[in-house]
Amino acid sequence: MKVHKGGCHCGRFQFEVSTDLAQVISCNCSICRKRGLLLTFVPVDQFRLISEDGQIADYLFGKKTIHHLFCPTCCIESFARGTAPDGFEIVAVNVRCLENVDIGALSPTPFDGRSL
Repeated sequence: MKVHKGGCHCGRFQFEVSTDLAQVISCNCSICRKRGLLLTFVPVDQFRLISEDGQIADYLFGKKTIHHLFCPTCCIESFARGTAPDGFEIVAVNVRCLENVDIGALSPTPFDGRSL
């Protein structure tokens, strides 16, 4: 497990996350597909906002269970919050928003979110 720093494009929202990036998914739901998200999921205690001003935008769709959070300035979705099937709160981190990660070296697992 490694601590990664990440954030939105303009830097308004920055975070740290502890993850090993062994399980990265590529979801085909309408929002993940259109935004090109690659996601890793972590428990809330492995995610920490470093800088934020409380003005993050929240978008809910479909079953309205995942809070797709994005910067209102640059519109980048760096992370989302929701509840795992086991009931625990989780954070879905957009791996593309992490610093110094070679996306080409990862092997994302396809996930059929479109069928849920």
